[in-house]
Amino acid sequence: QVRLVESGGGSVQAGGSLRLSCAASESIFSIVIMGWYRQAPGNQRELVAVSTSGGATNYADSVRGRFTISRDNAKNTVYLQMNSLEPEDTAVYYCHAVYRGNYWGQGTQVTVSS
Repeated sequence: QVRLVESGGGSVQAGGSLRLSCAASESIFSIVIMGWYRQAPGNQRELVAVSTSGGATNYADSVRGRFTISRDNAKNTVYLQMNSLEPEDTAVYYCHAVYRGNYWGQGTQVTVSS
């Protein structure tokens, strides 16, 4: 079983930046897919960014060019660098891993004010 712990959320003004971290309880080297999802009040959870163990990445259209997902295998941590934040990015952000099952973190709140 993989435990995921997110950190780095907070409140920021529009145009600002935040970096989210997701620390895994075991090596992420062999975790095929790791990603970030978000859920705003009243909305379904949606994919934000995904990273594969082979180095591929993909992003939601709404964040492409502003957000960057990266892995640090030595620290068993996945990051989400969020730049040029917009009020529409306000949500709870969840880390997700696919490794012999689906695993989720507890979520971290990101609030962007105009």
